[in-house]
Amino acid sequence: MRPRADAILAGPVKLSVVTTLYNSSAHVREYYDRASAAARRLTPDYELIFVNDGSPDDAFEQVLELHRADPRVVGVDLSRNFGHYKAMMTGLSFARGERVFLIDSDLEEDPALLVPFSAELERRGCDVVYGVQTSRKGGWFERLSGALFWRLFNWLSPVPVPPNVVTARLMTRRYVRNLLRFRESEVFIMGLWSMTGFEQVPLHMAKGSRGATNYTLRRKLAVLVNSITSFSNVPLVAIFYFGVVLSVVAAAYLLFLIVKWMLQSQPVIGWTSVIASIWLLGGLMISFLGIIGIYLAKVFVETKRRPYTVIRKVWRRDAPAAG
Repeated sequence: MRPRADAILAGPVKLSVVTTLYNSSAHVREYYDRASAAARRLTPDYELIFVNDGSPDDAFEQVLELHRADPRVVGVDLSRNFGHYKAMMTGLSFARGERVFLIDSDLEEDPALLVPFSAELERRGCDVVYGVQTSRKGGWFERLSGALFWRLFNWLSPVPVPPNVVTARLMTRRYVRNLLRFRESEVFIMGLWSMTGFEQVPLHMAKGSRGATNYTLRRKLAVLVNSITSFSNVPLVAIFYFGVVLSVVAAAYLLFLIVKWMLQSQPVIGWTSVIASIWLLGGLMISFLGIIGIYLAKVFVETKRRPYTVIRKVWRRDAPAAG
């Protein structure tokens, strides 16, 4: 089911807290307790939305137990795993709050951040307060690769994204409504956060560690390719200019060979350089065709207008269960 801004199933509340579940069984209860405590410090009129992104453990069964005991718990069960970003967008589409707090359920980001985020949003009168890591967690490779990712993305993208941004963010209703207007199937949510605009204020925070991340090197590379090709046409423009430069150099070299042959009456030998040039150009052409293919594949997927999440069932106490 494609998230829609009008997917609201009941009346508004003051605050919605949205999270996703994937291999989250060990954290559900503690997350619920801490998120509930933070929400109650702001208002008694709140809801806790859990989106089950095809979690293979019993995380969503725990959510259903909480739902039976607490009517403010909302469960959204996706039919399979669709990906972290798509699950977050789906959860936001069901949020009814005047303020919407988005956070991961693994407790690396403390749900208690809701309180200082709310104070900063009220003080600044902005539409978004988002978390930024004071320093990246992990070893040297993770920190270095993260820094290179953000530098490369912001160099190529016309929409800059703050480096080391985290999931935790408090948003106004109008910001969420406009964020949900983006319909692309290939979601890079951090880019969409920035592209939506409005006044957004960073708040520095420390991010903890709760074990191994679900983002393997392969998934990180996939995110890098998807983020760049979703927000920038610079690679395509670079291919064009590279072809122009290569053509000019080749034409100049060809003219040089003709002049040398006419003046010295001897051909230029060098089969090794010819073979090396063929391999070089062949590799470049294959790489360039691959880049073009990625863009064409994105166009192909977007034109199909397929739903990017499918919802099995929604558990909400004050609304009918719907798929």
